[in-house]
Amino acid sequence: MASIEARLEALGLHVPEPALPVANYVPFMMAGNLLFVSGQLPMRHGQVAISGKLGAGVTIDQGREACRIAFLNVLAQAKAACGGDLDRIARVVRLGGFIACTPDFTQHALAMNGASDLCVELFGEAGRHTRTTIGVASLPADAVAEVEALFLVR
Repeated sequence: MASIEARLEALGLHVPEPALPVANYVPFMMAGNLLFVSGQLPMRHGQVAISGKLGAGVTIDQGREACRIAFLNVLAQAKAACGGDLDRIARVVRLGGFIACTPDFTQHALAMNGASDLCVELFGEAGRHTRTTIGVASLPADAVAEVEALFLVR
């Protein structure tokens, strides 16, 4: 089986440098073999890549891409937690998604599939996870999405 880094490369993707926390929290925490990663925004080069709200000018495709980017930032934190080796991740247990949207927007799951689909592309069966997706009025820095994760680590 190809390594996670090789799969990323085959998809033309890379794991960015992990973002520093913007408030009083830690970006990840190990508890036994469980790795909890704090919510990550769709950041590229220190800037929010996709901002706004679904249902108010942001398309579902843009929401899906925002969740995909946010999941790459989740992987950046996981990589740091695993000493640089993403292959230590044995299973993706859970993803949590927060989607900034208008009150009448109801297709949150389609946007969050950006993170879930990439997760399964990279980890195969071990990437099939539980998930919660929630619509919210706003997110930090006007980001359209935030993704958090729980991993089982070897």
